[in-house]
Amino acid sequence: MTADTLRYAAIMLLAGIGIPILAALNARLGVRIGSPAAAAAILFTVAFAGAALTMIATGGTSALAAAPGQPKHLFLAGLLVAFYVLSITWVAPRFGLGNAITCVLLGQLLSAAIIDQFGLMGAIVRQITPMRAAGLGLMAIGVFLTQRG
Repeated sequence: MTADTLRYAAIMLLAGIGIPILAALNARLGVRIGSPAAAAAILFTVAFAGAALTMIATGGTSALAAAPGQPKHLFLAGLLVAFYVLSITWVAPRFGLGNAITCVLLGQLLSAAIIDQFGLMGAIVRQITPMRAAGLGLMAIGVFLTQRG
């Protein structure tokens, strides 16, 4: 394993650790203020500020000029983020954080496998081998078991 591989894995592990924390914090905020949508709007305001500051600090402001010329479907990512945040903020207090995140994780794994299999949206092609399919199957069984237990 290369140093880059380890660094990328560590960054994504931290991002993965952050997802349930994000969900728990925002779900609690939504309950406390009485509106999952308002909690999501607050989250996006804070996230926008963080992204804007990072963009300014890294000198990426000139890249904004290229945004209008990009294919419009690429901007759907923003709607997908909004859907995730709104849904997890609303569902987690009703369904349980563990249940919600487990289902999200299974959805991520299935979607990622399909994207990789066909190289969709410019992704590196990575075939769904029998071993990967078995891993996905075990994950699906894990989701089922966590829902039953």
